[in-house]
Amino acid sequence: MMLSKLFLHQVEVDYNNMISLGIESTAHTFGCSVVEEKPSNNIIGKVLSDKRDVYRPRDGSGIHPREASRHHTEKSVDILMHSLEEAKISIKDVDIIAYSAGPGLGPCLRVGAVIARTLSTFYRKPLIPVNHALGHIELGLMLTRASDPLVLLVSGGHTMILAFSNNKWRVFGETLDITIGQLLDQFGRSLGFASPCGDKIEYLANGSSEKYMRLPYVVKGNDVSFSGLLTYAKKLVLSKKDGFPEICYSIQETAFAMLTETVERAMSFTGKKEMMIVGGVAANKRLAQMLKIACKIQNRKFFICPLHFAGDNGAQIAWTGLLYYKTVKKGISVEESFIDQSWRIDTVEVCWRD
Repeated sequence: MMLSKLFLHQVEVDYNNMISLGIESTAHTFGCSVVEEKPSNNIIGKVLSDKRDVYRPRDGSGIHPREASRHHTEKSVDILMHSLEEAKISIKDVDIIAYSAGPGLGPCLRVGAVIARTLSTFYRKPLIPVNHALGHIELGLMLTRASDPLVLLVSGGHTMILAFSNNKWRVFGETLDITIGQLLDQFGRSLGFASPCGDKIEYLANGSSEKYMRLPYVVKGNDVSFSGLLTYAKKLVLSKKDGFPEICYSIQETAFAMLTETVERAMSFTGKKEMMIVGGVAANKRLAQMLKIACKIQNRKFFICPLHFAGDNGAQIAWTGLLYYKTVKKGISVEESFIDQSWRIDTVEVCWRD
């Protein structure tokens, strides 16, 4: 992979001012970021660079894992080089190599893992596997300065309500079938769009007459189900020659109301005084608006991950890897390294957070 382009040198780790390189490759995005710790009373990080490239399937198609992994392989060297250039450092200044180990698409995860293992082995840099979902949350906490929020994680791969307790992020509600991101992407593909489709559906919904169509609304306890909503909406598309903006508007209103209901209940149950939304779907302004209203009613502080970092990126991996290494002060060997397509966040011991 032309890794000889990278003029790397072995360095001693300075635990007081660390620099982490994060490699993200769970699905459609290949990204590399450099994050630096900014020493203070609390650990505060600074994103020095963020470079990424997104695999774009054909119109009406979803992500093909093999094609996406080929995209990641082809783009990896340029993205890595440009990330270091943007950070204005050489790789010799990097202290650790962190990579997304899961959950995600197997072929895509393997690309990032191979690159991370290669750099770690050849240049003797500590290797850190990072849970992708945990990365979303930790970067969101760093950027928003939220302290102990209830978290709504919404993306193509996740729909979860989480709160931190006893060294783990505990799940207080999740999807029973497809995620909110899958709902938007699969419906968008029925309209001829290519994944990801969330921004296109939001655009159509904003241009609608706001005429609501009754759609299946399924909340079970504090869990949600979107498959029936998707099936019904796709049937509406087949039965209509126009009116698609109204269907998009109705899908958003229904799905986001389901999420808001469960978040409201979880806030009351957990007693958390803050609420934060992270993940790619956090970029949707209507969802943010509904959650903000819910937080105002319950007198909770509302935080949202900045738009640029809502989707998948290397910074979430770099920062989480840095937090782990600051606490444990060791990486794993290549022989111990792994990828796990179904690695759940609630199985991860978060040793750096009280």
